[in-house]
Amino acid sequence: MGKYHGQANSVLRPRTTQQVSEIVKYCAQRKIGIVPQGGNTGLVGGGISLQKEIVVSLGAMNNVRSFDPVSGILVADAGCILQSLSEYIAPHNHIMPLDLGAKGSCQIGGNISTNAGGLRLLRYGSLHGTVLGLEVVLPDGTILDQLSTLRKDNTGYDLKQLFIGGEGTLGIVTGVSILTPPAPQATNNIFLALPRFDNILPLFQIVKRQLGEIMSAFEYIDRTAYDMGLKHGLGPLLSADEVGDSQCFILVETSGGNNDHDSEKLNDLLELLLTADQPLINTGVLSQSPSQFNSIWALREGLTECVQKEGKPYKYDVSVPLADFQKVVDAIRERMISKGLYGDHAISLVMGYGHVGDGNLHLNVIAKNGYRPELEAALEPYIYEIVASHKGSVSAEHGIGSMKTHALHYSKSDVSIEWMRKIKQVFDPLNIMNPGKVLP
Repeated sequence: MGKYHGQANSVLRPRTTQQVSEIVKYCAQRKIGIVPQGGNTGLVGGGISLQKEIVVSLGAMNNVRSFDPVSGILVADAGCILQSLSEYIAPHNHIMPLDLGAKGSCQIGGNISTNAGGLRLLRYGSLHGTVLGLEVVLPDGTILDQLSTLRKDNTGYDLKQLFIGGEGTLGIVTGVSILTPPAPQATNNIFLALPRFDNILPLFQIVKRQLGEIMSAFEYIDRTAYDMGLKHGLGPLLSADEVGDSQCFILVETSGGNNDHDSEKLNDLLELLLTADQPLINTGVLSQSPSQFNSIWALREGLTECVQKEGKPYKYDVSVPLADFQKVVDAIRERMISKGLYGDHAISLVMGYGHVGDGNLHLNVIAKNGYRPELEAALEPYIYEIVASHKGSVSAEHGIGSMKTHALHYSKSDVSIEWMRKIKQVFDPLNIMNPGKVLP
C-alpha cells in the first residue's frame, strides 16, 4: 500500500534455527535491534525497521520437517509459505486450519506471530488451539524448543501461547507444530442478497440451525463493497434485477463428508429462505459446479485487490458485536461527510466486509488521491473510540504492529498493559526484539 517505509540498512536471511540463534546472540551483546520478518503481507507495520534495526527475514527457512498423515500433525520451518504447506499436505487429504487472501505470500511463522484468523476460523478455531508446539529463539539467543506433537500436555505454563500473537516482540518463531484437519469430501456455497442489514442476525441463526456442523464460513459484504467489486470485474453472481436495492450480501460455505447430504441441506435452506412469509433475503444462488463455487469465493477474496485499485485505503481490522457492523461503517462515513472530507477530493468510499461468524469487520476507508494528514486526523482516534463504545477490539486479526500502539488502551485496561510490559521486560530486558511494536 506504500504506507510504511522501512529504515533497515541490513537484511539477514538465515537458513537454520542455529543461525538465527547466533544472529540474536551477536545483536544482544551489542544491543542491536532486530525485526523478524515473514512474507511482508501485514497491514499494521509489524515487520518493518523503524530505527535502522537489522531485519531477520525467515524466508530461507522453508522446509517441512515432518508430516504424520494419521494424526494430521505438521512440523515445519517458520518461513514456509502458507499455500505451499497446503499443497504439501493436500495429497494426504488434509488442509491447513487457516486460509487467508495472502496465502500465496504469507509465511506460517508470521501467521502465528500475528495470530492470523482468516476464512476458516469459524470452523477450525484460532491458532491458539491448532498450534501444538513452537520452536523460538529468545532475545538472548537461547533456543526454546517446545516443538511438541502432543495433543494433550498439561505440564505447567503453556509458554507457546505468549508467542502466538506476540508479533515477534518476545522472540523469533523458527519452527511450528500444527494440527491440520482432514480435507472435507464435499464443499458447497451459496450467495445471498439481503434487503437490509438487520436481517443478518436472524439469518445467521437460521443458517446455523439448518446447516449445523457442516457450516464452515459466513461472510459479509456491504453494498458499497459489492458494487466496487462489480466495477473491477468481479462477478456478477446475480442479475441486477434480482439484486435490486439489496443493502448487503452473505456468502455461506459448507464443508462436509457427503456431497448429496450437504447439497440437500443447502437446497432446503435456500427454499426455506425464499418461501418464508417474511423473507430475509431478496434472492440467492447455490453453486452448481466447482467453477461456480470458485467464482462465488472470488468475489469475496478479490475485494482486497479491488480496494487498491480505487485509491489508497485506510484499512481497519476490528471486532465488534455482529449487530453493530453497519453502525460502525455508517458512523465513519457520516464523520467524513461532517468534516467535508467525503467525495473524490478526499475519502471517496467507506465500506465494510468480513467474517460475521467471528465478529470481524474489515473497514476500508479509501482516499481517492492518496494519504493525507488531515484525513488520518479525522479518522483517528475517532474510529477507535467508536469501536471501544461498542465494547469491541481495535485489532481482530491483523495485530497491533507499529500502527496501533497508541490505540492499545482502547481495548486493553491499564492493568493488562502493565502486565504485558512486565512480560516483555522478563523476556527482552534490552528491548532489542522488534522494538516499537505492540506496546506504546
